[in-house]
Amino acid sequence: MFIDSFIGYLRAEKNCSSHTLRAYAGDLRSFQEHMACLDESLTFFTADADVVRSWVAALMDEGASPSSVCRKLSSLRSFYHYLQRSDPSLANPAAMLQGPKRRKGLPTFVKESEMDRLIDDIPFGEGYVACRDRMMLVLFYEAGLRLSELVGLDVDDVDMQSSAIKVLGKRNKQRVIPFAAELKRELAGYIEERAAFARCSTGALFLSSKGGRISNSRVYRIVNGRLAGVTTLKKKSPHVLRHSFATAMLNHEAEIGAVKELLGHERLATTEIYTHLTFEELKKSYVKAHPRAGNN
Repeated sequence: MFIDSFIGYLRAEKNCSSHTLRAYAGDLRSFQEHMACLDESLTFFTADADVVRSWVAALMDEGASPSSVCRKLSSLRSFYHYLQRSDPSLANPAAMLQGPKRRKGLPTFVKESEMDRLIDDIPFGEGYVACRDRMMLVLFYEAGLRLSELVGLDVDDVDMQSSAIKVLGKRNKQRVIPFAAELKRELAGYIEERAAFARCSTGALFLSSKGGRISNSRVYRIVNGRLAGVTTLKKKSPHVLRHSFATAMLNHEAEIGAVKELLGHERLATTEIYTHLTFEELKKSYVKAHPRAGNN
């Protein structure tokens, strides 16, 4: 009951996405199941820090990654903050607990040469579906969109007159992404192809083969399959293309503040990880090319 109430609060008050809501619910039910395994009489109101610690230990034993465990702890803390609104005397057993240290990894990205080959050299085929698949890949790479943002686009979100796309991002925050002349021509050609294909009145920019709005899972499979033809990266997802967009922008000397706004990041620190990534690439190039670098 309390979990359902909390999820309803997140949906109504915080405008959380369906994906985020499922994650919160799953995390809290995981803790609830752990309490039942320890002692059937345990509840959210009687659990203490030791119970939370044992849950964290169990998650790690099951092979959960540090980032996953930290996210689950964050979900539990937020849940108790919600409960404290009705009962200020309730202690938050997760408040003082720190999750396991996260492994700091750099974002995965596709090389510019590989993306050029995918977009410019590899044939996609004929007809609407082929045109759609290519256009989606182009938008991911040239606009840095999230998967949910691309799927949620409507035709009316593309403003040809001002050469800009209106994007609805996280927490229903809207941003405007400009596009250049080449992408404008490609979008115009795609929209014309879409209009000839459309079988219903939906305003979705990207349609499934049946004519409705394309699904997140279908887009993911398309991106994964297409990237497999040009890269050996383990990760081949729409988010990798978002990383590739940011990396390419910074490699070509874009201002980091501008990249932050284009990506829709709330904090500059989130964007700054790409500066570390581009520095690592610079260092690799130096070590490989400089005649005396190997002696250092």
